[in-house]
Amino acid sequence: MHRLFVGLRPPHSIREQLLATMGGVPGARWQSDEQLHITLRFIGEVERPLAEDIAIALGNVRFPPLEVALAGVGQFDSRGRPNALWAGVRPHEALAGLHHKIDQALVRCGLPPEGRAYLPHITLARMNAAAAATSGFLEAQAGLASALFALDHFLLFESHLGREGATYDAVERYPLRA
Repeated sequence: MHRLFVGLRPPHSIREQLLATMGGVPGARWQSDEQLHITLRFIGEVERPLAEDIAIALGNVRFPPLEVALAGVGQFDSRGRPNALWAGVRPHEALAGLHHKIDQALVRCGLPPEGRAYLPHITLARMNAAAAATSGFLEAQAGLASALFALDHFLLFESHLGREGATYDAVERYPLRA
């Protein structure tokens, strides 16, 4: 089985900016440089033949290159407790458009359509049940912003779960072009 997702990798300077924000929340598992990405579509576990079909279908996605910027921070909650801290990415419309195109390609491969609303973000930390309050981090980083940065390709990643968290391998690279 292959655990797959589609994402965008911010440039090195943006990843360095994000890494500099990390800290100050005891119990948070901060992402490493190699883990920083914008998820376009989580696929999940699939058998090799479907993984190959997905790789081919993604090669047919046409979308122009994007310019986006970091825009604030937030958290995802589960049962009233924070389970992830994230950096926002704007403009949403362009990323949502690419997400939709990728989702359509995956549906044609036989996968169910994405059922959740799409919120473009970069996960900064994952939280465990013992994690401390996040309000200090959210207040300190509320103004997180960057200049526009270009994204000219997207990637198919394979995710490997381990004791220290997930590691990601880029399986295929797809250029963004009109």
